[in-house]
Amino acid sequence: MQLQVAMDVLTTDAALELAGKVAPHVDIIELGTPLIKAEGLCAVRAIKDAHPDKIVFADLKTMDAGELEADIAFSAGADLVTVLGTAGDSTIAGAVKAARAHGKGVVVDLIGVKDKVTRAREVTELGAEFVEMHAGLDEQAEEGFTFQTLLDDGAEADVAFSVAGGVSTKTIADVQNAGARVAVAGGAIYGADDPAAAAAELRAAIA
Repeated sequence: MQLQVAMDVLTTDAALELAGKVAPHVDIIELGTPLIKAEGLCAVRAIKDAHPDKIVFADLKTMDAGELEADIAFSAGADLVTVLGTAGDSTIAGAVKAARAHGKGVVVDLIGVKDKVTRAREVTELGAEFVEMHAGLDEQAEEGFTFQTLLDDGAEADVAFSVAGGVSTKTIADVQNAGARVAVAGGAIYGADDPAAAAAELRAAIA
């Protein structure tokens, strides 16, 4: 299982500083949506130039113009981009077309999708590299929701998936046992007093 750091910072300098600390311990470096909105895709290029050996993940959360937006991000150095699972099939297929042209990949973020299992299978058929089992803060507050819900959906869908929203040293073994391809850690790393140590601890917890 790969480890992905989600960098929810707002400046390229802050992203470079954080990536420099945690890169030895992670496989995928994610530029969060707020960072890309604040700084533009030049932040993607800066991270890729600084860490060419890492998979750079641009969390675009594309909802329309899939081929165009994906093409721009791949041209800027991204290896993976996100399209929302609530987007139309043609948007996802367009992003996949761009990914194939660049030799890159599309991740479909299932935040806000009610039936994550069915949609995960559908978008995998459309060519998604993997899906992200992801619940927003509002969804996490709904009655009956638990982190285990995401793991169960991933295991039931039986497709390549990542898990985001609740990954920590306490849960990462469960994420791996559910069969996830990628564990996405955000606050557990960047919110720690020592992000490098936090990332190293998560890495060590992966069997």
